[in-house]
Amino acid sequence: VIRKGSEPIMDIQTGIRWMELFNEKIQQEKDYLTQLDTPIGDSDHGNNMSRGMTYVVEAIDTQSPDSLEALLKIVTANLLSKVGGASGPLYGSAFMGMLKTYQEGESSWRKILQGGLESIQKRGKAEVGDKTMIDVWAPVVLALENDGLTDEVIDEAVEATKPLKAKKGRASYVGERSIGHIDPGAYSSALLFHAMLEAEAE
Repeated sequence: VIRKGSEPIMDIQTGIRWMELFNEKIQQEKDYLTQLDTPIGDSDHGNNMSRGMTYVVEAIDTQSPDSLEALLKIVTANLLSKVGGASGPLYGSAFMGMLKTYQEGESSWRKILQGGLESIQKRGKAEVGDKTMIDVWAPVVLALENDGLTDEVIDEAVEATKPLKAKKGRASYVGERSIGHIDPGAYSSALLFHAMLEAEAE
């Protein structure tokens, strides 16, 4: 992986490895994601993400994408059609936003992730502090801007969702009872970014 400063440069090999590692993490943490989703959601986040990522890696295997654009298209299509629940459209939107930013000629990976973040916000209408996946995506993009993305930054962003009261999504229905729980979408997003750092380091 070639780095400009310390901004990640995503190429096709790294991208495929990223998705494989994300899938491994999702499968390992599937039950924990379900546990997180039980008090404040529909208890389906683990199963939904597990199913979606299984399809993603199978599609990558069968279609052998040869460009980052082709890879992002495969990921987007499978997350949108296979994940279900609230997370499918949100993760699908994230990768669709990344794909669109990339197709517009943007090569900075931070800006491509920023495109993903903006796309999630458009779809889910959530802001930082609403106890959603945005609470991990926004600090990650910010940390990349300052060349400071580490596993610790990602974990801190997840922990920071615990004291928040959910204002969006299914968790907002339980109001005060959402306080004290980690947001499942924030946790699965953390797995995505841990996998990204790991793929890059290989």
